[in-house]
Amino acid sequence: MGEKKVSLPAKLINGGVAGLVGVTCVFPIDLAKTRLQNQQGIQVYKGMFDCLAKTVRSEGYFGCYRGAAVNLTLVTPEKAIKLAANDVFRQKLSKDGHLPLWGEVLAGCGAGTCQVVVTTPMEMLKIQLQDAGRLAAQRPVSAAAQAAAPGPAPSLVAPPPQAQPAPPQRPSATSITAQLLKTRGLAGLYRGAGATLMRDVPFSMIYFPLFANLNALGRDSAGSQAETQARAPFWQSFAAGCSAGSVAAVAVTPLDVIKTRLQTLQKGEGEDTYRGIVDCTRRILEREGPSAFLKGATCRALVIAPLFGIAQVVYFLGVGETALGIFG
Repeated sequence: MGEKKVSLPAKLINGGVAGLVGVTCVFPIDLAKTRLQNQQGIQVYKGMFDCLAKTVRSEGYFGCYRGAAVNLTLVTPEKAIKLAANDVFRQKLSKDGHLPLWGEVLAGCGAGTCQVVVTTPMEMLKIQLQDAGRLAAQRPVSAAAQAAAPGPAPSLVAPPPQAQPAPPQRPSATSITAQLLKTRGLAGLYRGAGATLMRDVPFSMIYFPLFANLNALGRDSAGSQAETQARAPFWQSFAAGCSAGSVAAVAVTPLDVIKTRLQTLQKGEGEDTYRGIVDCTRRILEREGPSAFLKGATCRALVIAPLFGIAQVVYFLGVGETALGIFG
C-alpha cells in the first residue's frame, strides 16, 4: 500500500486542539520555568514548587496563568504549523513509504524552522507577562536585603513621612505589543528570533525522529512508515510523545535559557542585559557558571512531556479528520 496522503486541514485542526489542551494543563509549570531561568542575583525562588507556592500566595491561583491568553491564542497556529510541516516534509522525503534517518532529521529541521514565524512573537509576549510577578516579588526581597545591610547609626529624630510609591501597573499583551510596535516596529516582536530558531530547530531534529522510532517499536516494519505509525496503540503514542519530548526538552535547555534572557525586556536589580547570543552565553558562563544553562530543565521536561504526549494522542486519534467529517 502507498503512504496515506496528508490532509492538511485535518493536521492543522489536530495540532491546534492538541496545543490548546496541552498548554492549559502545563502552563503553571512553564511560568515557573521562565521565572527560574531569569533569576540572576536575588534568588526569589528556590525551585519549581517554591515558585508556584509563592505565586499562588502573592498573585492568587490565576497568577499561575499570567500570559496564558497569549499562549492559548497563538499556540494553535504554532503547533499546527509544526506538526503539519513535519508531516508534509516526511512524506516529501520518503521513498517507497520508508524514510531514512537523515530524512527524519531534515523533516524535523524544516518543521522547527517553519514554526518560528509564530513562536517568536508568542514567546516574546508570554515571557514579559510571566516574569512581571517575579520582578514585583523581587522588590520586597531587595528592600529587606538593603535594610539588613550595616550602615550608619539610625537618627533619634523621626524622619518625615514619605508617600508610598504606587504599585507598578501590570502589563498586558496589548500594551506590550503596542509599545514594541511604536518603539521598535515589527522587529520588536521578533527580538530573539535567532535564539528561538537555535532552540526550536535542534528540538525538532531530536524530537520527531525519536518519536517516530519509539512509536514503531515492537511492530512489524514491513510496509510504509505511515502504516506502522497508524498501527500504534493509544498508550504507545502517548508514551513515545512524552519520552521524546522530555529528551529533546532537556537537551536544548541551555539554548532556551539564552532565548529567555534575550527576550526579557524588564530586568531586576543588578541583572545583566545582553547584546546578543554570544554576549549572553559569555556573561552567563562567567558570572553564573555552567550550571546556569540548566536552569528550569526539570520544568521544561515536565512541560514538554505531557504537551507532546497529548499532541501525539490527538494527532493519531484523528480529531481533525472527525471534525471535518462532521462539519465538512
